[in-house]
Amino acid sequence: MPIITLTTDFGIKDHFVSAVKGAIYSELPEATVVDISHDVSPFHITEAAYIIQNAYKSFPKGSIHIVGIDSELNPENKHIAVLLDDHYFICANNGLICLITSEFNPEKIVEINIHDAISTNFPVLDVFVTVACHIARGGTLEVIGKTIPEIKTIKGITPIVNLGDKQIVGSIIYIDNYGNLITNITRKLFEEIGKGRKFKITARTAVFENVYNRYSDAINFDIEKSKREEDGKKLAIFNSSGYLELAIYKSNPKTVGGASSLFGLHYRDTVSINFD
Repeated sequence: MPIITLTTDFGIKDHFVSAVKGAIYSELPEATVVDISHDVSPFHITEAAYIIQNAYKSFPKGSIHIVGIDSELNPENKHIAVLLDDHYFICANNGLICLITSEFNPEKIVEINIHDAISTNFPVLDVFVTVACHIARGGTLEVIGKTIPEIKTIKGITPIVNLGDKQIVGSIIYIDNYGNLITNITRKLFEEIGKGRKFKITARTAVFENVYNRYSDAINFDIEKSKREEDGKKLAIFNSSGYLELAIYKSNPKTVGGASSLFGLHYRDTVSINFD
């Protein structure tokens, strides 16, 4: 039985998550349901895509991922089921799938068309669960939808390279639980354009001239602890997902603050890299 994952912006205060899980178990008592996240900012598909992108690959092939972000059905926001990288994704056709990966093209896309048989104003509970359980039983996508050739894409979210390959201009796409700022600039792009040249990263008033592989690489442990620049040290790293991240060493947004608050940076703010 394939794993079914849930990613939503429902939070955990209300009944929505439990209702969705209950509906899955009512149809498939033997199902395994895994929460990826329910703390996505409301209607924030870029944030959801970053989370799913970095989680789904750890699940077995054939897993089914329900994504409840901006999922209300309307003429401009149809529902789709997608087979991508041997995983199934059930979500709204709002551009989210195109953000999850550029490495793979969808193997199959259907526009879900079972709504006439289901009366609902909670599509994640009624429509998405029905589709997920159908797939989990071994059902095909064609039974619950009509094949479509492509999905909606979102433009303007990739970094720009200009000035004769001397500059990358990107933006912040995600702020994590520590207040760290994840950009849309990948290590691969940085290395392809930089070619080992010296560089300066600028994000508003914050400037970085080194990029580390781990947070602790920014700390000189050869210096006596009382004399180290440690707490509150700003740093740039390539995170575990391969993206450029601007951070504060051992930050805590609830106490000392994080990179977002201390640098005054937010979603979509610009981050530029200038190479010598």
